[in-house]
Amino acid sequence: MTASVFLQSGDLLPEALNISFKLVPAIMVVGMLALFLAIGYVFKVADTEGMWVAGRSIGNVENGMAIGANWMSAASYLGLAGLVALAGFYGLAFIIGWTAGYFVLLIFLAAQMRRFGKYTAPDFVGDRFNSDTARAIGALTTILIGFVYSVGQARGMGLVGLYVFGTDYVTMVIIMMAITVGYLTISGMMGATKNMAVQYVILIVAFLTAVYVVGFTGGYSTVLPQIEYGRLIGELSAEFSEPFANAGFYLWIATAFSLIFGTCGLPHVLVRFYTVENEKTARQSTVWGLFFILLLYWSAPALATFGVDLYDASQYGPTFAANGGMSGGEGDLIVVLAAQLSNLPTWFVGLVAAGGIAAAIATTAGLFITASSAVSHDIYTNIINPDATQRQQVFVGRATIVALGIIVTITAFDPPALVGELVALAFSLAAIVLFPMFFLGLWWENTNRQGALAGMSVGLALWVAAVVNDLIFHFSDAFAEFVPAIGAALVGTPLVFVITIAVSMATDEPPERIKKMVRQCHSPEPMGQQQSAEDVVMSADGGQSPADD
Repeated sequence: MTASVFLQSGDLLPEALNISFKLVPAIMVVGMLALFLAIGYVFKVADTEGMWVAGRSIGNVENGMAIGANWMSAASYLGLAGLVALAGFYGLAFIIGWTAGYFVLLIFLAAQMRRFGKYTAPDFVGDRFNSDTARAIGALTTILIGFVYSVGQARGMGLVGLYVFGTDYVTMVIIMMAITVGYLTISGMMGATKNMAVQYVILIVAFLTAVYVVGFTGGYSTVLPQIEYGRLIGELSAEFSEPFANAGFYLWIATAFSLIFGTCGLPHVLVRFYTVENEKTARQSTVWGLFFILLLYWSAPALATFGVDLYDASQYGPTFAANGGMSGGEGDLIVVLAAQLSNLPTWFVGLVAAGGIAAAIATTAGLFITASSAVSHDIYTNIINPDATQRQQVFVGRATIVALGIIVTITAFDPPALVGELVALAFSLAAIVLFPMFFLGLWWENTNRQGALAGMSVGLALWVAAVVNDLIFHFSDAFAEFVPAIGAALVGTPLVFVITIAVSMATDEPPERIKKMVRQCHSPEPMGQQQSAEDVVMSADGGQSPADD
């Protein structure tokens, strides 16, 4: 196998999943969606503080649950098990990468980012590097991440809706995305956060129940399926269990690296630190979030293994074995398929499916809010119209959510890869372009505007080249081998660090006021709930703000 591991999405085998209208699951899903809309309405907002950062009022456990739901996307709930089912050992790179990144966040970014105290990731980049150009590149990157990441969520919602309602895939993508866009345009970050806490409860109950019930009814496990599934590994094919059978060592490391540092650069993850009242709560909510994520990630390989064995033993296994094995469609729905092939009641399989929809909607909400804030706050207000009223800002943000929803919906009709792989592209971009700016911006006060612009520009160009080479033109096999789109950060992130540092050292140091803002991010002195590092520095310096470029 080459460096590109993008698998064909493939058609579903309708009989295998029993695609038809199911009354009880349909009632469950409709009721769940109605609940989301109601919560969004109850917590609707009209000001920018509520729209972008939920008034900085979210507590540690609630924010931890929101982090978990924000993170437990269709890529985690559906795609992670699907990647393990289709690629075996290679799928573990996703589990390691998507988990380890939170330790880096906890140690190096969570509290410091909260003390910086802005609204968005591009806001940090623009203010820290004193540059509207850097802000614009950060906003463009945020929008790209939101788009690529959300296409995977829309595919997941469409596939699960297909199982529940028995209609066609395109119709389900349209309906699910319309509902998601509807409640987001009303609620903003405040309603989205309240919904995420509810969505996390739904998705984790559905997933863990599926792991235990499928494991017990299939005779795979009794008490702890997360460990007991190991005895099955030797009975499955070498392509599933043998290390590096589906992808070489370099690609495995490159993928894990991209996912670890991509986690630290994702705008919809970092904005969660802006929604809490102080840096202590930011740290605590990160720990809670990691625990909530652990519950699903520890269980995903077990359910994938059960699903593969059930599928191989079913009447559909030989059909697809003759064609090279399970298709991407089956892989992306292995969580639901495992429950279906265990001959569990339809309502139970519907519960599992509902969890997948909740996971996809929760993450889409976070992505759309951060993308809309990048357009409204960072581009429209900070660059185009500095005198914009709060009403105008909220209107532009809501219009962005609608526009992005339409584009994502159309793209999801025929996505280029599996759910998990699409999401991994967004991680690769975040790791290359944004993570170096966050890390250096918070930990090296001499990082300057010129260094940031050089590093971000090179990183963005490298990522685009890798994606085009892997998915569109295939202009160089050697480039694909060493800079695969899904793991481009292994080369790209160190390169961006080197360029940013070298250019910063070769040019003038940033203004002293910018350095003071960086120091304030590490100060032990407490700050007010609504204060930013810039506010503290401005107050100490007589109210002057840093000059814009």
